[in-house]
Amino acid sequence: MKYIIIGLGNFGASLAQKLTRTGNEVIGVDSQMAKVELFKEKISHTICLDATDEQAVTQLPLRDTDVVMVCIGEDEGANILATALMKQKKAKRLISRAVSPLHETVLQAMQVDEIIHPEEETAERWAKKLNMHGVLDSYELTGDYCIVEAKVPERYDGKTLQEAELNKKYGVVVLTLISIQEEDNELGLKVPTPKTKGVANAQTELTTDDIMVLYGKSEGIRKLLE
Repeated sequence: MKYIIIGLGNFGASLAQKLTRTGNEVIGVDSQMAKVELFKEKISHTICLDATDEQAVTQLPLRDTDVVMVCIGEDEGANILATALMKQKKAKRLISRAVSPLHETVLQAMQVDEIIHPEEETAERWAKKLNMHGVLDSYELTGDYCIVEAKVPERYDGKTLQEAELNKKYGVVVLTLISIQEEDNELGLKVPTPKTKGVANAQTELTTDDIMVLYGKSEGIRKLLE
């Protein structure tokens, strides 16, 4: 996978390094040369440019990049401008950082694909989320175990948990299912809102419209989602 990480602060730099270590091609972007120099040996590529400058961002290989993440946190205005430019340049998958409820509302209005909350989420969780197919979120537990939110693979669409035998095949337990419903935000815009369906049981039916909350070892979950 190819990533562009804009903003090499604590969160952006940590995420860029983790993605690089797991075999991805990462371009780390920052307007400060000191940060670019600091991480040039730890990230696949680093570039010093102003991501709010329309002419400057033409240097970025957006067409060949799978995911663009705007991780600027210290300057909300710069974050919004950079996000708007990435949206204008038609980034394939655009993820942006929100540092306040109003900031998040603005990003929702811009219809970015996903919004990051680094104060609540770790780079480790986002690295797992981006590296493991179908994963929407993850929570690290002790040892190799984790809790993961993931899309239901198509091969299990319409099957009950008893029929799917996920515990038997992969050592993975489905704790619950989440459906996504649209609700109005503060601007009156429709935004996706998760709704939990209660504790899963043997007769719970899986559908590709739902999200599974899984518990198990990372390797078992990875095999299930492949």
